[in-house]
Amino acid sequence: MKKTILLSYLALFIVLGFPLLLRGRALPEPETPAPSAAESPVPETSSAPAPLAASGLAPAPDSIVVLTAEGAVTMDMQEYLVGVVAAEMPASFQDEALKAQAVAARTYAMYCALGQKHGEAQVCTDYACCQAWQSDEALRQKWGGDYDAYNQKIRAAVEATAGQYLSYEGQPAFAAFHSSSAGATEDCGQVWNPSPYLISVSSPETAEDVPNYVSTVECTPLDFRDTLLYAHPEADFTGEESDWIGQISLDGSGRVASLVLGGVSVKGTELRQLFRLRSTAFALEYTGESFRFTVTGYGHGVGMSQYGANVMAREGETYTNILAHYYPGTVLAG
Repeated sequence: MKKTILLSYLALFIVLGFPLLLRGRALPEPETPAPSAAESPVPETSSAPAPLAASGLAPAPDSIVVLTAEGAVTMDMQEYLVGVVAAEMPASFQDEALKAQAVAARTYAMYCALGQKHGEAQVCTDYACCQAWQSDEALRQKWGGDYDAYNQKIRAAVEATAGQYLSYEGQPAFAAFHSSSAGATEDCGQVWNPSPYLISVSSPETAEDVPNYVSTVECTPLDFRDTLLYAHPEADFTGEESDWIGQISLDGSGRVASLVLGGVSVKGTELRQLFRLRSTAFALEYTGESFRFTVTGYGHGVGMSQYGANVMAREGETYTNILAHYYPGTVLAG
């Protein structure tokens, strides 16, 4: 009798348990980055994506569940992307840049859908969490008399790239993007976990292409000191203000990796948060009256630069070339 029961349990394990050991592995869970516009945290992943179709990579889904202010809503993927592209990139941009943004946005939505941080929803409309999205009503108010022309232009870019997304090793890539870079994009390892396809590459935008490309932030010595002491109480600011700034270390893209302030090494990404800088591509000086940050570009710098993509498109590059440049090693599926 005991032998019969033991054999029954063994058979049950073979039928139900053993297949679980053969399931495909999920993407590794990344570190949580600091949120900001088009700087969504890398979503947590708890399950593997759909298996490869017989003809190659799995197709992009026709719909997606979006968490809006009104709750979870199932949207047609193409309609959802019209709202994303219109919210994330100026409609006046070149057609090929808009197409590149449509593919990046579809890819990013698919990557977010691998996780479960929004419960039944796969992606949200909060730009500080996932990616921005605007309703048709909001776009009518934003564009006014240009609505018809801009709406048609955005829809054409989304339709021209229907079903296309970036894949790496059979899974949707983490298609991060940002507004503008200072000559080169950032290596993902400087902000989040390293990624083989999110490395530093050149980016062609300049002050002639980007509004507010160079910005400044000034602090009184008291505000500067107190802000840093709040985060690093071990720092020493008892000396002359001109001696508070120590050695600066730049990463491969030319951004600030770390800076010694009050004798303490502070990461560039932390300084960006503390002083609300537009990027980590900055210089810091004491003017004799204040501490002045001079900042170039906007965003975390990882992945596609939107203004860089627009310059490339203006110079004749196709959206496929733009994507290949900013996400080297990925495959355009669909």
